[in-house]
Amino acid sequence: MLSRAQRSPLGNWWWTIDRWLLAALGLLMVLGVMLSMAASPAVAERIGLPTFHFVNKQILYLCAAIPVLLATSFLNPRYVRRAALALFTFSFGLILITVLHRVEIKGASRWIFGIQPSEFVKPAFVILAAWAFSEGSRRKNLPGTWLGFILLPLTIVPLLMQPDFGQTMLITIVWAALVILAGLRWLWIGGLGGLGAAAILLAYRFVPHVRARIFKFMEPGQGNGGDSFQVDTAIESFTHGSWLGTGPGEGTVKRILPDSHTDFIFAVTGEEFGIIAAMGLSLIFAFIVLRGLMLAARNEDPFARFAATGLLVLFGIQACINMSVNLHLMPAKGMTLPFISYGGSSLISLALTMGFLLAVTRKRPRSEIVADISADMDEDSLPKAHMRAASI
Repeated sequence: MLSRAQRSPLGNWWWTIDRWLLAALGLLMVLGVMLSMAASPAVAERIGLPTFHFVNKQILYLCAAIPVLLATSFLNPRYVRRAALALFTFSFGLILITVLHRVEIKGASRWIFGIQPSEFVKPAFVILAAWAFSEGSRRKNLPGTWLGFILLPLTIVPLLMQPDFGQTMLITIVWAALVILAGLRWLWIGGLGGLGAAAILLAYRFVPHVRARIFKFMEPGQGNGGDSFQVDTAIESFTHGSWLGTGPGEGTVKRILPDSHTDFIFAVTGEEFGIIAAMGLSLIFAFIVLRGLMLAARNEDPFARFAATGLLVLFGIQACINMSVNLHLMPAKGMTLPFISYGGSSLISLALTMGFLLAVTRKRPRSEIVADISADMDEDSLPKAHMRAASI
């Protein structure tokens, strides 16, 4: 055990990090490997790969994700903002390349160099939007709120061109949560809600891909293959597993579920481990979100409070969307279950997201928070001071 008196970076990190959040995230990672062993062998054998191909790759990705999460959690809020800006710039550039080159996979151009850049834009977008709105609400002389408004279309327009409606919807929901947290007037919020509803109607009217998914959600079982088949099979998995499940490795419905190791791994959980285990898994996600929100509410740093809330909304909504699709509560979105579904880009992106969360929720002395806020204000006033000196 590290002593509280130890002033090393590791000792300071250990006594300031929220160990309940850290333990819950570690549990999710362990469960992700275990559920990957249950869900992915059937997929690997079906497409002619070694039985544990996806399991081995998931462990390899996890070996990269854990250091990323831990290293990111060492950052202070100022370096979190700088890291997010660098990550956003790099990922946004890759997204533009995917849009321009149009290398399509399953009808969308989302991949380049073996990674999905939109996954890395999400945590960076949340941090930058949180910084903009927190500064706008704290200092009226800065155009932070307007920067927050500009950041949304700047981010989602290239995503819509890929097209990637799932990530666009997720980013927009998080942005809307930050707008509400910023304390904007309800008239603005109502207007933004109306624009969102209009955007959904336009997407349904003019985008065949969106219209097809909504139709299959409203009329399940009307046709073969595609989203309807996967969702219908997922519901069958829960029915077959009942309350206690068929047992590890004993599932049969998963063998005909195409994306059982990614988007529909929650259905495999229900079949082999039962509805009770699936509910337990959802409770772990709920604990992380509620614990994080409690820490955010206590935080005196406006930026840390906004950033933690946005990251938790991102994490929680993504989990809710995945589980809701598996239970046929909403149209299919192609969204992974955090730390559970197979996927390298998703796992590393989630490690960054939770690393940022652990960093901004670390305990900090009130004097340090005040000093950081004062330093930010001094930096903002420095150009004005130079202008006054130049005029003299």
